[in-house]
Amino acid sequence: MNDNAALPATDARSPGLYWRLSRSADFGDRVVWAIAALVLILHLLVAGRYDFFRNELYFIVCGRHPDFGYADQPPLAPLVAAATQIFGDSLFLLRLPAVLAATALVPLASAIALLLGGGRAGAIIAAIAVVASPALTAISTTFGTSTFEPIGWTLCAYLVLRGALRGEAEAFPWAGIVAGITFEAKFGIAIWVTGLAAGILLTNYRTVLATRPLWIAAAAGAVIGAPPLIWQALHGFPFRDIVAWHHAEGRYFSGGPVRFWITQTLGMNIVLAPLWLAGLAAPWLMRGNQAGRIVAVAFLVTAAAVFAAHGKDYYLFPAYPTVFASGAVCVVQLNRWLRTFWLSLAVANAALVAPITLPLLSPAGLFRFIQKTGIHPAPSEAAGIGAKITQVFSDEFGWRELAATVAQTYNALPPADRASTGIFAWNYGEAASIDVFDRGLGLPPAMSAEDQYFIWGPRGGDVRNLILINVDEAAWRPRCANFTTVANFGVRFSMPYETDRPIFLCRGMTAPLREMWPELKWTHTV
Repeated sequence: MNDNAALPATDARSPGLYWRLSRSADFGDRVVWAIAALVLILHLLVAGRYDFFRNELYFIVCGRHPDFGYADQPPLAPLVAAATQIFGDSLFLLRLPAVLAATALVPLASAIALLLGGGRAGAIIAAIAVVASPALTAISTTFGTSTFEPIGWTLCAYLVLRGALRGEAEAFPWAGIVAGITFEAKFGIAIWVTGLAAGILLTNYRTVLATRPLWIAAAAGAVIGAPPLIWQALHGFPFRDIVAWHHAEGRYFSGGPVRFWITQTLGMNIVLAPLWLAGLAAPWLMRGNQAGRIVAVAFLVTAAAVFAAHGKDYYLFPAYPTVFASGAVCVVQLNRWLRTFWLSLAVANAALVAPITLPLLSPAGLFRFIQKTGIHPAPSEAAGIGAKITQVFSDEFGWRELAATVAQTYNALPPADRASTGIFAWNYGEAASIDVFDRGLGLPPAMSAEDQYFIWGPRGGDVRNLILINVDEAAWRPRCANFTTVANFGVRFSMPYETDRPIFLCRGMTAPLREMWPELKWTHTV
């Protein structure tokens, strides 16, 4: 087949009414929707288990201070997180957006498989692959900036491919809108969009680059994504400085190419490796599969950028649903029974590791599971070293206890001292736990020198005393006329640096907190 023959007549097949009102056959398979329903039910059943993750608390606090951006993230995730807590603390409501995103990803990946020519079998394979990927499941377990990445990246790819393959030019502006909104959640989609553009440029679909709708898409994405960039510029690009500092401190364990790809393969389910590898290789070996080349190039460009930037392992995970769909176009040519056996192994492997991606077991049960099986994800950053269970789950314990302990310390002070006493935490998780769980405790706003808390600066007025949570004693003792240990906090399965940690009382600060504030930046050491 001549590849050029597959090119659409982009100027003739994009009537607006058609695009807006037509019902797409890409989303009609009952088996795919049954798989999506199972995902929905499973995630709903466990959405309220354990407790708030460290970052979830931080997002809630940031969202309660609405802005166009924050030091280490765009605004969408914090604003959504805060909105879910308007009527009180609700772990279930906080995680509901992640549940819905995980569910929608299933039919969307299958739609790309259909679009690329994988047929019904390819659509089902893509749906199963998304569900059987431990890493994609883990992203949906908590709410955060990564929550909207898999669905945003995949939807953007679907719209770009639909515009290129079917000549539905109005798909391109929608792709730009999706990219812009996803950028408001996390900056990483900029790399994915660059990869998609490179894929179009390197295939016979490059003719769409001259069409007006594609440039409208670029403009739409740029306009929607501009606010957090403007905010960063106005504040001296703190995101850049935070990332640079983490790299300088060696906090991210990106490692060499071998470690990088081993981590990717295990995270995506080692049994599914042939699927995404087929998505990268088959388009170059199969005639008439130019669109698959767009996907392959996009993935390779994104992977190269993530690796070159020493990004965390999960930064590439949102690209896999699209590559799964592309690989399904090749895999459907295998014997039906062989495919069934192989996918069964993939599902079985996903089920085996499910307790470390979903809160299915009690914390003690998960600890025993890890001890007996040896299944424990390697940490991708220094903060994850020493976690008794997984890093994410360990970071869901101890926060309420910390807030209660600080409240006891604060309320034990003489009433005259409380008005001049503030709370300073070593990291944003500790500070956020005070701010979120302060209902009825009567505590002043917490402070920290980490990330967005540093930008907020000293809060709570002109304080002369500080309750210090988990700080470096040697660094803080000289700053206080009187320095005493007043309590300890931590629970069994919390992170090591949040277990049996001290709470100090600093009386009579030797200098106003606002004066010493600049030198407190970058003092967190884990």
